[in-house]
Amino acid sequence: MDYKRKRRLGHRYLIFLVLILYISCKNDAETEVEATDVAIVETPEPVMEFGFALDDYVVKRDTVRNGDTFGIILERNHVGYPKIFNIAQKAKDTFDIARGLQVGKPYTMLCAKDSLETAQCFIYQPNLEDYVVINFQDSIHAYKSTKPIKYVEKVATGVIKDNISVTLDEQGLSARLAYIMADEIYAWTIDFNRLLPNDRFKVMYVDKYIDDTIYTGVHKVKAAYFEHNHEPFYAFEFMTDTTKGIVDYFDDNAKNLRRAFLKSPIKFGRLSSRYNLKRRIAYYGYKIRPHKGTDFAAAVGTPIMATANGTVTESTRRGGNGKYVKIRHNATYETQYLHMSKRLVKVGEFVKQGDIIGKVGMTGNTGGPHVCYRFWKNGKQVDPFKQKLPEAKPISDSLKDNYLEFIKSTKYKLDNINFKPQITEEEQEPVIYQSNS
Repeated sequence: MDYKRKRRLGHRYLIFLVLILYISCKNDAETEVEATDVAIVETPEPVMEFGFALDDYVVKRDTVRNGDTFGIILERNHVGYPKIFNIAQKAKDTFDIARGLQVGKPYTMLCAKDSLETAQCFIYQPNLEDYVVINFQDSIHAYKSTKPIKYVEKVATGVIKDNISVTLDEQGLSARLAYIMADEIYAWTIDFNRLLPNDRFKVMYVDKYIDDTIYTGVHKVKAAYFEHNHEPFYAFEFMTDTTKGIVDYFDDNAKNLRRAFLKSPIKFGRLSSRYNLKRRIAYYGYKIRPHKGTDFAAAVGTPIMATANGTVTESTRRGGNGKYVKIRHNATYETQYLHMSKRLVKVGEFVKQGDIIGKVGMTGNTGGPHVCYRFWKNGKQVDPFKQKLPEAKPISDSLKDNYLEFIKSTKYKLDNINFKPQITEEEQEPVIYQSNS
């Protein structure tokens, strides 16, 4: 082999070695970069509450005890009386320290991270939403604030087996939904003591949360559809007076769902005997013994409500009626509530629709606990379920077109909700909106 050929082979060999070294170094560098990426540690977000970073303090939570005062609480947390007096003087325009603390209410003390854990800030919560801050870390200042509130729109459906409370409870839904539908929306149009198997409902409602995590229950019902005995009943929430904040429920034709009289004097019970002028009873030899009332069976002590506004004309005990209350509503109508265990109103007292006037009992002639509800029209006892009773004030003509336009989108959503035993949060897209007031 000549000299030039050996030289060319030597150059190629040298280039080959350089390439191997370059590739090896590159791989090592990439390995080091990957190892560095894995080692990155993220700093955790600070825990915030009441506008303070709690990690900066020793946090002590407690409730106001019997005998506690603002001074006693601060002294217990190593604040001297001269400073306590100064704090109280400067905070009194914001919060009444002497009379504002209630036994059982929670408070939070933010303390310094020193050997004594000296209190630096006192936060009192009179309720779940509101709180009072008295900050005395540097200068002394006090203020009131409200925790962030979140509202979540949800839907629920159900088919009645026994009653609406059972149907909702089986789905883990709030009993307040039953109360709102039975007492605030459909109390005048559907007798919830006489629901039928396979009656069904759909409801669009709003849940309320404080600080994203504290569930405070159903805030309101926006719309509902109840199918009772194959007859549909729509209900839509609508504000009829923005100045006074008056809200009512109307159907899909802008008709007010309220009536002058409730259908039942008790919330949940059983209609056990109807008005019947030809009733015959075996105990009396099957002679005609007219029953001029409507009986609602319920446990002793169940609250009895006034079915309409009026003035109490009788509140006494007499013969077979037992303890009873009679109310005059206007020149035409009166109602009477018999067999009470306890009367809670006096003659001359004005009562509003839904006010508790007594408790279910067994006084007088009765074979079991119930309220005998008697209805008078022009001085004569009649069957309340056969009367064409007056309705509440209808929506004004000026608002009717606005209302019908307002419910369009809500009714479309309501009509497109399928009946299911339960609609889970995964099956729906809740609408969330927040408020700080």
